[in-house]
Order: sequence, then C-alpha cells, then structure tokens
Amino acid sequence: MNMEYLSIAEEKVTNIPVLVNLISYRTRQLNSGARPMVKKDYPEQDNHDVVLKEIANGLLTAELAFSQEEAEAPGLDFDASILL
Repeated sequence: MNMEYLSIAEEKVTNIPVLVNLISYRTRQLNSGARPMVKKDYPEQDNHDVVLKEIANGLLTAELAFSQEEAEAPGLDFDASILL
C-alpha cells in the first residue's frame, strides 16, 4: 500500500471507518471492471493504491448525510440505568 497516498487520503476523509468502506467499495468496482479515474503509476499497481490515488487527487469523496430528525432526536423519557 502506498503510504504517501494513504496519508493524503486520511487528511481528505478523516473518519477512518468511512475511509475503509470507501476504499473497499471502490476497489470492488475496479475489480469488477470499472474504469479508474486516474492513470496507474505502473502497470502492476494494486487497485487499492489506485483508489487511494483517486481520493488523494480529490476525485473520490465520501459524504455523510444526516436528516434533521436524527440531529434533533428526543431524549429518553425514562431512567436509562434500567437498561443495564
């Protein structure tokens, strides 16, 4: 794995679980025959590195969407200690 691309990708997508899922999803697309959005650095470059390069170049991003209802979820109407 190209550590330079990884460090840049971590700066662009700061949530590590989201980054891992993004890399996994896009790698599966490339393995299934999707075209990469960047040129490979060398012919045998792994698809994980291609995805990291796409993220590092700003061509692939992740967006988290929250509804207003989720942001304003009401509190519990009972003592939460009984759940333990």
